[in-house]
Amino acid sequence: MVIRELGRPGDLGWVVMAHGELYAAECGWGTSFEGLVARIVADYAAGHDPAREAAWIAELDGRRAGCVLCVDGGDGTAVLRVLLVHPDARGHGVGGALVDACVGFARASGYARMRLWTTDQQKSARRIYVARGFALDRTESHDGFGAGEVSGETWTLTL
Repeated sequence: MVIRELGRPGDLGWVVMAHGELYAAECGWGTSFEGLVARIVADYAAGHDPAREAAWIAELDGRRAGCVLCVDGGDGTAVLRVLLVHPDARGHGVGGALVDACVGFARASGYARMRLWTTDQQKSARRIYVARGFALDRTESHDGFGAGEVSGETWTLTL
């Protein structure tokens, strides 16, 4: 497994495509979710501050296998965004390695805390967050991107 900085041709599109396809197949989510990911990725690509924001791609056997972004959420808070591990790469430590890269970058960049938003459907990701010390701050009902209601969750980690 290799964790590298996002930046090769096709990386941005892969992040959006992989999220759209995977979440449609596994959660029944529609294109509104893919659109959200596209906006997050486009905002990052359009003007991130490399001293405060970064993104990574995981590769397994030379193929993209996962991704994560760290963006500035203001007020000393880094935000972990769009974590994804392709099904073919699950069980190889890809998710943990991506979260570790993101948390390590946030610490080195001087953030005081890290925040993320997920849903109760992402059980494997939630286990990774708990193992790294994230705490569940709040839950709220969310529309589930066209697939019925889900419980949205905000998690934080003091850095």
